[in-house]
Amino acid sequence: MSDAHDDYVVGDVNTIDDDNEIDFNDAGNGHDDHDDDAGNADKAVTATAALEFIAKSLAEDPSAVSVEVNERQGKVILSLNVGPNDMGRIIGRRGRTAQAIRALVGAAGARDGVTTSVDIVD
Repeated sequence: MSDAHDDYVVGDVNTIDDDNEIDFNDAGNGHDDHDDDAGNADKAVTATAALEFIAKSLAEDPSAVSVEVNERQGKVILSLNVGPNDMGRIIGRRGRTAQAIRALVGAAGARDGVTTSVDIVD
């Protein structure tokens, strides 16, 4: 049980950070203060890093793994290129590995505040 007099800890999930406060006086103007006119592709850093890490971990030839980031219709498209011998490893039986990769990258993209899609390119 926590005590009401516990000290504030920076980054504690049970505290309110000033960075994430909503300014209700500015609500409804159509502008998101956290956007700063940067494209969604620039904000998908965690998703891109997660995809690259997973693909390099699964691949037999990690040096052949590359990720290209594009934006289409407000969605970040991550195109994964792997060596020809690693295509089966990345896709998996009945596409289960690819489906799991897409789920993990989607969660990482949600952390960045973007919607992601993973395309595995031959």
